[in-house]
Amino acid sequence: MITETERAPQHDVLLRATDLGRVFGGLRAVDGVSLRLERGRLHALIGTNGAGKSTLINLLSGEIAPSSGRIELGSHDITRWSQPRRALAGLGRTYQRNTLFAEFTVRENCRLAAQARHPRVWQWWQAADHCRYSLEAAQEAILRAGLHLHADRIAGTLSHGQKRQLEIAMCLATRPQVLLLDEPLAGMGAEESERMLSLLEALSPDHAILLVEHDMDAVFRVADHITVMVNGRVIASDTPERVRHDPEVQVAYLGEQAPAGETT
Repeated sequence: MITETERAPQHDVLLRATDLGRVFGGLRAVDGVSLRLERGRLHALIGTNGAGKSTLINLLSGEIAPSSGRIELGSHDITRWSQPRRALAGLGRTYQRNTLFAEFTVRENCRLAAQARHPRVWQWWQAADHCRYSLEAAQEAILRAGLHLHADRIAGTLSHGQKRQLEIAMCLATRPQVLLLDEPLAGMGAEESERMLSLLEALSPDHAILLVEHDMDAVFRVADHITVMVNGRVIASDTPERVRHDPEVQVAYLGEQAPAGETT
């Protein structure tokens, strides 16, 4: 088994999970998983259906509580923090399914996301849609996501790929340091996938990114580090090249036969 190596200075590690576990009844959905997300590095999480990827990302985002282990965001132990508290501290995520306000414009969707990060309940006399912070954060997110030409379009009229871009823009509007992206390329054609991959590469230098994805060509193109899960456990975690040639990964995930003389 390949184990994750220590490369970056401590201050670059934005999110760390240590021996994380989650048990549902008698099922260990996540079993002793450790990983670290570093600023400027895109960390891909792969595995077959049922491997525990979605459960792990839900543990990291705070949607479900771990049965064991520890999660740190920067210098803070956030293991027992709620999802809203983690979001306010700089942890953003997207979902497999669209979670948009379909009847609102792209700009309004992003403004509402920004407003959730920076509520101004004390300024009750000011209309929320006039909040300078929210408007600036929304505009910045729209530009970074490549949707500036569609800012005034109704979200429900966007293409599938544009809706996925909008989800990332809404996440960016909260100004997170860590991005947890759950299958952002799902259902996309080649052109839309290319735009999304370019966006991920552009976001990587300023964020720590965890990418859950089934498109192996995309993963091996953009990932700096890959963690492979099978049955709730990590079987490999290293550079794309080393993971690609790991015999256990070839047998368990990539569907290839291990070379003669090598065991798994």
